[in-house]
Amino acid sequence: MSSTMIKPAKERQLKNHTSLGQTLRNSLTMAYRGLLKIRRTPEQLFDVTLQPIIFTLMFTYIFGGAISGDVLSYLPVIIPGILVQTVITTSVVTGVQLREDMDKGVFDRFKSLPIARIAPLAGALLADTVRYTIATVLTFSMGYVMGYRPEGGLGYVALAALLVILCSWAISWIFAFFGVIARTASSVQGISMIVLFPLTFLSNAFVPVDTMPGWLQWFVNINPISHLVTAVRDLTNSGIVGWDLAISLIGAAVIVAIFAPITVRAYMRRT
Repeated sequence: MSSTMIKPAKERQLKNHTSLGQTLRNSLTMAYRGLLKIRRTPEQLFDVTLQPIIFTLMFTYIFGGAISGDVLSYLPVIIPGILVQTVITTSVVTGVQLREDMDKGVFDRFKSLPIARIAPLAGALLADTVRYTIATVLTFSMGYVMGYRPEGGLGYVALAALLVILCSWAISWIFAFFGVIARTASSVQGISMIVLFPLTFLSNAFVPVDTMPGWLQWFVNINPISHLVTAVRDLTNSGIVGWDLAISLIGAAVIVAIFAPITVRAYMRRT
């Protein structure tokens, strides 16, 4: 066998067995690429900048008086709910942009580079945590402007923010899987909305559970979004680390344990 045939085989073998350190460096580089895309096309941030502001104003002034009697009394209820709803919805972008990059042949070009094959996928997931952080900060800031004063204190607010960002990152693996297996970016967005719409609105994010019909309360009480919203409310409004926080973390770990391997496997087959 000629040396010209052996050399590419060795290169492919080395590429498939990259070290953990190199994989991490390559992933961070790809994450930086994602941030550069945001800087060059800032309209990508419209969903995480405008949505928290619009939704907070709209839901607060529409439901505040009817549910809590006045706007200020409703803010401790709605701000954690809006935060979870906004950041979780933002995680859909991971799958949509992943599908768009694959359709444009971007990942085909990455295959010719001496980088870990998993780096583009891992980098995209890391870069989107910046989006979650922006949405979180804007939601809390908007609530503060409207008069929201978390009783739990700044430390517990930061812990609640980290919890939401971590859970959103875990959920983004689901949409990354859709992005890999779907045929178009629009189908990824459509499937994601079908999943998220009932989960976010059929929860305790906007109204008390006891105001709902009995048959619906059963679903709301087992809805993982409800547990996350309750955990955020306990942290921000009371400084309480409760069972709902543990359930949220366990749920995030289960999602990653299930969807990370199958997403990586599907991604490796496609690339």
